[in-house]
Amino acid sequence: MQQTIIQAAALIVPLVIAIVFHEVAHGVVARLLGDPTAYEQRRLSLNPLRHVDPVGTVVLPGMLALAGAPVFGWAKPVPVNQRRLNNPRLGMMAVALAGPLSNLILAGIGAVLLGLMARSGAAGDILGFIALNLRNFVLINIFLALFNLLPIPPFDGSHIVEGLLPRGAARAYARLRPYGFPLFFLLLLVVPYIWPDLHLVERILLPPVDWATDRYDALARLIAGL
Repeated sequence: MQQTIIQAAALIVPLVIAIVFHEVAHGVVARLLGDPTAYEQRRLSLNPLRHVDPVGTVVLPGMLALAGAPVFGWAKPVPVNQRRLNNPRLGMMAVALAGPLSNLILAGIGAVLLGLMARSGAAGDILGFIALNLRNFVLINIFLALFNLLPIPPFDGSHIVEGLLPRGAARAYARLRPYGFPLFFLLLLVVPYIWPDLHLVERILLPPVDWATDRYDALARLIAGL
């Protein structure tokens, strides 16, 4: 039981950090591009309590971790008012991209720290727990970045696609936004239940996740001198 709690903690703590930075990155870029909404609502804070959604940030990831399933979650979205951006169309694309980009940067920091730990040769239970957190931190940030780039509303990828489409097609695509979460749960839960051999998520996400993980592992090994 104690080992299970340790493993769950080593997943939830990195996930909370990754999600908080992801959301704050959206708000910071929005403010730089003319929309101070997140700043006005005091959401440009690294205090997890301002961003944590009890279900999406704690309960669901914890249950997935205990079940051995891929761990994902969400926080309270940082408010962004597209109409207040200096260039609403391009600005919204930049704001959307900021979240996944912050996660890829965090994954790089985690890989560097892992490499430094390996280079030092230090050992012990506490350092082992820190290393487990860092390893999970790299993997969670990679997965969170790529997962959010899926072109399904309300994920960040949908805002990027909307900005790239011609205006007429973008308006039609935007009409899917109210159906985003039902579509997401349909693809993630219902389809795998009905067609378990389809492996939809694995076929779409795992190849880029594995590729990115190999690159960050290479960075960690380089820092470690291996």
